[in-house]
Amino acid sequence: MKLLFYSHYFAPSIGGVETIILSLARGLAELRAPHDLPEFDLTLVTETPAEDFDDRLLPFCVLRQPSLRHLSRAIRSSDMVHVAGPALSPLVLGLLTGRPVVVEHHGFQTICPTGQLLVEPANVPCPGHFMAGRHFECLRCRSGNNWLASGKLWLLTFVRRFLCARAAANIVPTEWLGGLIQLPKVMSIPHGIETIAPRIEPANPSRPLIVFQGRLVTTKGLPVLLEAASILRSEHREFELQVIGDGPERRALQGLAKKLQLSSCVRFVGRLAAGELDSMLAKASVVVVPSLGGEVFGLVLAENMLRGLPIIASDLGCFVEILDDAGLTFRTGNANDLASQIASLLDDSALASRLGGRARHRIFDLYPRRHMIEAHARLYRQIYSAAQS
Repeated sequence: MKLLFYSHYFAPSIGGVETIILSLARGLAELRAPHDLPEFDLTLVTETPAEDFDDRLLPFCVLRQPSLRHLSRAIRSSDMVHVAGPALSPLVLGLLTGRPVVVEHHGFQTICPTGQLLVEPANVPCPGHFMAGRHFECLRCRSGNNWLASGKLWLLTFVRRFLCARAAANIVPTEWLGGLIQLPKVMSIPHGIETIAPRIEPANPSRPLIVFQGRLVTTKGLPVLLEAASILRSEHREFELQVIGDGPERRALQGLAKKLQLSSCVRFVGRLAAGELDSMLAKASVVVVPSLGGEVFGLVLAENMLRGLPIIASDLGCFVEILDDAGLTFRTGNANDLASQIASLLDDSALASRLGGRARHRIFDLYPRRHMIEAHARLYRQIYSAAQS
């Protein structure tokens, strides 16, 4: 089967979508049909430039920054089109050429004009204004003085819903997201991760280590964690907070840490290589994932669950679904609640150990990479068979 993957962002760009798409595409390209032939002849199309990334190392073809004509030709020569997020060009071209189109939703673009499900600039979770018909609230969100740009995003949300309603399938990584987007032919296929990470026993240093890992952008909620750290310091607790990751808001966040008088206990270490990351996390007492919005699965959450680390996450629907009883949650955006949950784990090493063990088992049972690959392959076979009959 000739399978075309379209992902606007791809390696060498770094992010959750890029990680999942690379893992899925690699796994599908390595599946074998009878006589040891590849089951899927896969081409990945992306708008991301290669820079110093060597596409020849991948087990599939990569087409970067194609013209509309080249994209159309690639789609016409495929049996099926998989679109990572409701990107308009491949969706329209796939439907016009009669190719079965599968949309995998990595965000909220079909129910939120900004795609984040976050009310800005207040930075609070959106209660679902678009789907509830409160469209003036959508137009005000992030509009600033540019109502034209806000109106364009709002109109495109209707277009994306119209196109996705005509897709052969809409894949979501969590049941929670499937309930929100309210589209036909929704199928939940959780993201999968390679289950080879060693278990990390909860640390018991004289100075507990709290870890944040993620991009330094508003939606990841680091200011809430910094405020919680300030509360813990006011209670005369000793700890260190390591901030792993980088992003456009790093300088502002470092300024906030200084303003909260946390310079002595907060370190911004930037991006870390795999070996450095494992070494850092081996010392962690707890990992905090305080996202405010924009999350449909939580790859950092799952990866650290696999390591057997105790997790505290905001109570976004996807985090609650992934964690279940294998971690603690706090009210999204509430620094006092987060501080209380951190304190409860730091004071109870037995609880931290139990949660870490449950988390690791949960990933092995429900979220291994092979399940993700097999479920996608089954879906493609079903859709292709139906299209041929």
